Amino acid sequence: MPVPRRLVVEADGGSRGNPGPAGYGAVVLDPLDTATLAEAAEYIGVATNNVAEYRGLIAGLKAVRDLFPDTPVQVRVRMDSKLVVEQMSGRWKIKHPDMKPLAEEAARILPASSVTYEWIPRAENKHADRLANEAMDAGRRGEQWDPGASTADVETTRTRVLHEEQPPSGPPGDAVAGAAKVRAALAAARPATPAPQAGPAETPQAGPAETPQADPAETPQVGWGSAPDLGAPATFLLLRHGETALTPEKRFSGSGGGDPELSATGRRQAACAAEAFAARGTVQEIVSSPLRRCRETAEAVAGRLGLEVRVEDGLRETDFGLWEGLTFAEVRERHGADLTAWLASPDVAPTGGGESFAEVAERVSAARDRLIARYAGRTVLLVTHVTPIKTLVRLALGAPPESLYRMELSPASVSTVAYYADGNPSLRLLNDTSHLR
Repeated sequence: MPVPRRLVVEADGGSRGNPGPAGYGAVVLDPLDTATLAEAAEYIGVATNNVAEYRGLIAGLKAVRDLFPDTPVQVRVRMDSKLVVEQMSGRWKIKHPDMKPLAEEAARILPASSVTYEWIPRAENKHADRLANEAMDAGRRGEQWDPGASTADVETTRTRVLHEEQPPSGPPGDAVAGAAKVRAALAAARPATPAPQAGPAETPQAGPAETPQADPAETPQVGWGSAPDLGAPATFLLLRHGETALTPEKRFSGSGGGDPELSATGRRQAACAAEAFAARGTVQEIVSSPLRRCRETAEAVAGRLGLEVRVEDGLRETDFGLWEGLTFAEVRERHGADLTAWLASPDVAPTGGGESFAEVAERVSAARDRLIARYAGRTVLLVTHVTPIKTLVRLALGAPPESLYRMELSPASVSTVAYYADGNPSLRLLNDTSHLR
């Protein structure tokens, strides 16, 4: 018998909203020299992250079949989707009705005995991730992905690590067993739960973001029950800045108006936070929004801990346009129709060219991904604002935008989210103000 051609497929998918505008990417690689043999990407309209991930897998396996229609192959599929890897390996049941036909299609493309599955961290899946994002960006422009314009291969060639001679970072999948279970699985359809309606609140809702999240009905719980082999997570301590003169009056205070300093109360709150973090002794890095109230809060903590403050522009507050400095009631009186439209949709910007919350969520999630990659396994204090913190919490929970109306976030409060190597976040704390008492 001829020796099978060994290949690697890396696949990814994403949805900016979950569900939201979605796309996938897949690449076929020669494991001996990491040469790219084929790329595939597509904008698929509105879909969930899980659907996009499966579509990426299907595209990658079809690309192998098209490249070598008459040659036996041995394919190692590498994905950062725990859901897809575990389901296709037969270790997790397929409960969601949308997943079953996709898994069945993937299982039929190549002989089950010729495919194994391996989970990898997102940082090792950059090529497919970039392809998926190129596809989603094209969709936002009303276009489809153009392979001639792709730069994903060039940007990842120097950083790709295949670990061909080392044990895989996750257990190899038994595709034979997985295919059998896929074909035998009975889909248990779940009734859809309507999202709660948004209502007025001091902090507006967040919009869609590019954040792959596994369906909680398909995956085991994370956090304290996470697998021990994932290593230390990147832990973000989310500190809202202390009060300014605008805070007790509940005025819109974003990044498009003035840049107020901390009030006397705010400075006391920052000092209390500094003492609390000094007593805790776990903070290793400090990153701040560029706005003055956050930098002053961060510097108070940094001075106490002997650390430097780095600035991340993606952590800045929303630009509220002409609403800056106004109370909610004043905005309602002056710009009532605009306010109603803004509350009803994350894609609507405030009066006068402010930021929509869809834009804010994309910016915050991009900053989050940069920081996770930079501070893997470390504990980082992020000093930021109401909307970025609530957005990070919402995304960690996989909750709809309306959930932001159900959160309270006090000045100088602390919330905590940990991000594990498999991409799963864990909310550990929300709105803790015990250090201020």
